[in-house]
Amino acid sequence: MKASAKLLALDKPSQNENWTVVMPRGGKKRIHSLRHNTPEAEQQPWVPTELESDPEREAKLIQKMEFCIKKVESSRFYQNFLEQVENPEILDSFHRVLGFEPKMPMVIYGIGSIESYENPRFQLSLAILMKRKFCWIGDIEVFDPILSATESRVLESLGCSVLSVNEQGRRRAAKPMLFYMPHCEAGLYNNLLQANWEMELLNHIVLFGNSFEMYEFFSEIKNPIVVESTKHVLAARKFADEYVIKTASDDFFAAFHDSSWHFFNPALDTELLLVKN
Repeated sequence: MKASAKLLALDKPSQNENWTVVMPRGGKKRIHSLRHNTPEAEQQPWVPTELESDPEREAKLIQKMEFCIKKVESSRFYQNFLEQVENPEILDSFHRVLGFEPKMPMVIYGIGSIESYENPRFQLSLAILMKRKFCWIGDIEVFDPILSATESRVLESLGCSVLSVNEQGRRRAAKPMLFYMPHCEAGLYNNLLQANWEMELLNHIVLFGNSFEMYEFFSEIKNPIVVESTKHVLAARKFADEYVIKTASDDFFAAFHDSSWHFFNPALDTELLLVKN
């Protein structure tokens, strides 16, 4: 059953837009360049500001991540989350997107600093637990311009790949794809939709992120910033199914409040004429 959104979720603060990547030399592991269906003009190579990974910080961060994964996994929040995903209506939506594909990869944009803050660690923990739980979730790719070399190494140790380019959120979903984007900036959701503004591509997308219903509410009170940065988001509301995540626990409220699953199923090309590219 569709739920309604509640409160305004603050977008993650803007980061340096001049992103681009290779990982350190000197025996350190390098991040492999991952090429995807994103226009090259939209891709910018990215290098962590800190080029060398610190083994001591790595070990501490791995311990923090293990603690967060266990905390999320043992929580009532996670049990509610699984029950919601396994609800027949939502599960059918996942299967509709999958079609005949055995798996959908997960792309994580804008996770933030997992070394500096607990909320990004909780958000990453949930993504990792989903991967472990559901056989139809494929490989996990991660990108945030603020990731350090240490954080990148830890992400790789957890089974994730760190992208070597900043796609600006414009990955085209040629096949079924789960975009995991908790509390990202509105413009990043808009970029994703704009890059996939075709019936076939939109039907390939599952999006976990800020409630689109919330953005619609703020557009109705004529917030000019929201209106300008969410044109495709607001247009997509008309053919999107949204399911708001339940966050009863204070421990996880800050990490997941006002987050929703979004599934897109435009039936006619005319629905896409609401926004000009």
